[in-house]
Amino acid sequence: MAIDTSDFRPGVAFYIDGEIHQIVDFQHVKPGKGPAFVRTKLKRLKTGATIEKTFRSGEKFDDAFLEKLNFQYLYRQGQELILMDLDSYEQLPVSESVFGDQAKFLKEEMEVLAIRVGDEMIGYEIPNFVELEVVQTDPTHKGDTVTGGSGKPATLETGAVINVPFFVKEGEVVKVDTRTGDYLERVKK
Repeated sequence: MAIDTSDFRPGVAFYIDGEIHQIVDFQHVKPGKGPAFVRTKLKRLKTGATIEKTFRSGEKFDDAFLEKLNFQYLYRQGQELILMDLDSYEQLPVSESVFGDQAKFLKEEMEVLAIRVGDEMIGYEIPNFVELEVVQTDPTHKGDTVTGGSGKPATLETGAVINVPFFVKEGEVVKVDTRTGDYLERVKK
């Protein structure tokens, strides 16, 4: 099935040069002079890389049917992450490199979406936001907030290190954006 630029929506996937790309963001632009075009931010599903590309209005592409399957992250074994299919309970080892930077936010029993096209698994998505406990951070000293600075490093229960505000203490739970690795807020438990 073919789609064109009028079908663009976030999440729509299609083929460009034999690779599957998914629309992250798009904008239709109709300049005063010249033909209309569409500016897009695309994610290459195999590599996770994000690119920006501009298309002529009305350009056509081959649609990619993505199937999303529910998996659960069980544990880490060397450089592999062990996932379990929540429908068949089959366990699947996946190279940590497939998850890229997001692997450091995986917590045991967390649900993960596996993206499949045909018979091939082409990627995995973890939740955009996770709540993780701070297991190590420097204590706050009087005057830290006066001197400015952007915060202090904190090690989370998964081993990830992020920057948190000075008032965050060990044992507290923080909400993190897994796409950027940014601290969002302290979570009341």
